[in-house]
Amino acid sequence: MGEVLLKAQGICKAYSGITVLDHVELTVRKGEVHALLGENGAGKSTLMKILTGIVKQDEGSIIYRGEPLWIHHPQEIQKYGIGIVYQEFNLLPDLTVAENIFIGREPESRFRGFINDRKMNRQAEEILEQLHCRMDPTQKVSTLSVAQQQMVEIAKALSYQCELLIMDEPTAALTEHEIQVLFSIIRQLREEGVAIIYISHRMSDLDAIVDTVSVLRDGHFIAKHRYKPELKDQLIKEMVGRDLVQKYPPRPAYTRGECTLRVQDLCTHKRLKHISFEAYQGEILGIAGLMGAGRTELARALFGADPIEKGEIQLYGKKQVIHSPSQAIRMGFGYVTEDRKRDGLMLEQSLKENILLSSYERFSRLGMIQDGMADKEADSFIEMLRIRAAGRSQRVGRLSGGNQQKAVIAKWLCRRSRVLLLDEPTRGIDVGAKYEIYEWMYRLAEDGATILMISSELPEILGMSDRILVMSGGRITAELDAGEADQNKILKYAMSQ
Repeated sequence: MGEVLLKAQGICKAYSGITVLDHVELTVRKGEVHALLGENGAGKSTLMKILTGIVKQDEGSIIYRGEPLWIHHPQEIQKYGIGIVYQEFNLLPDLTVAENIFIGREPESRFRGFINDRKMNRQAEEILEQLHCRMDPTQKVSTLSVAQQQMVEIAKALSYQCELLIMDEPTAALTEHEIQVLFSIIRQLREEGVAIIYISHRMSDLDAIVDTVSVLRDGHFIAKHRYKPELKDQLIKEMVGRDLVQKYPPRPAYTRGECTLRVQDLCTHKRLKHISFEAYQGEILGIAGLMGAGRTELARALFGADPIEKGEIQLYGKKQVIHSPSQAIRMGFGYVTEDRKRDGLMLEQSLKENILLSSYERFSRLGMIQDGMADKEADSFIEMLRIRAAGRSQRVGRLSGGNQQKAVIAKWLCRRSRVLLLDEPTRGIDVGAKYEIYEWMYRLAEDGATILMISSELPEILGMSDRILVMSGGRITAELDAGEADQNKILKYAMSQ
């Protein structure tokens, strides 16, 4: 590794009197992949926003290339050779893939003031090919899946040809194959002397690419280490402040209940082809597959968000026709979407309003909300899920990504939904909070709920599921008992058509 590229010292930041960073330090060298670890709310994303000029620190200094770093506007990071892949996407949905990659830096045509679209699309295509990503550069971002949008964010950062690349949860929405492609690019950039700050809750990422690791907890700098695989248990303890003995909670004794959900020959215009399966009371049914397999489309069809072309849905033995999400909610469905910002939350509203969003009728008397009851219910879920917030009145858009995800989950726990569709339920959640979410999934299953869990993390699918459905090309290609499944078997069926 080379000389020091960036050194942050004594960084402090507070919002509304609440300290989120307290004299934090970070030193990154050229040609180094430096992991920044910590639970949700530890201050990782705030520190990155300070480094890139989005937020101003209250105290502390940043030295970059041996000189004080003063960024007055986020766009200035480009001239310093700094790129960032945000955890929460920073894309313009009505622009094309190429326009998003080169926004503000579009190549000009021979006629001054006009954009050379052909050149821009060609350059975007070259970067996407480097990512082994088949995507039309002229396609609008609004039509892309979450995983595809993540690849556009990565492509945009790579287009800066930066000296320092910050990656905040870059693998959260990617499949295993896409993750391996990304890792090969990170290794290539490291060989070229690029410094990379890598934020991830996936401990498995560390072995593949990381040289150094720093740990934050509750806004404080805890430790810095040269990374070695045998440090994982120590790192987890430093992150959460306690020992976490195992990754998944022990599974309570499971006895299959009655058939809750039966789907027969379900087809939609959006990908699904002749889907048939059953799900049972008290069961966690894992749904695995690669990007584009149709997993999210299945959840959306069951929830009434996408129209069904043909087929039948039965709930507790009775045929149901679901035309809208509100109808599905009344029937007992809950849906944790893969894109919490777009589909799961009202970002401008309070934490309380988001938690109670689907359940307000329980707290209404003669058309008036009983605030005392509502406040007590919201507070119970904030405490239960350890949501880090200034209080129930804090705007959800100001929470960290992981705490936003907990708010979405709290909404359906509050609703007491009996059939839960969980699409990437632990995306962007730290290792300690994941364990708590898993415990809640088991408690809900024990209480008789039926859970369909979509996940791109195969260890999560294997660790939490009673049965596993594997999808490919809009079809179910395999149904596996958890005891007979392994990653190789799931991938084999996920890649078949």
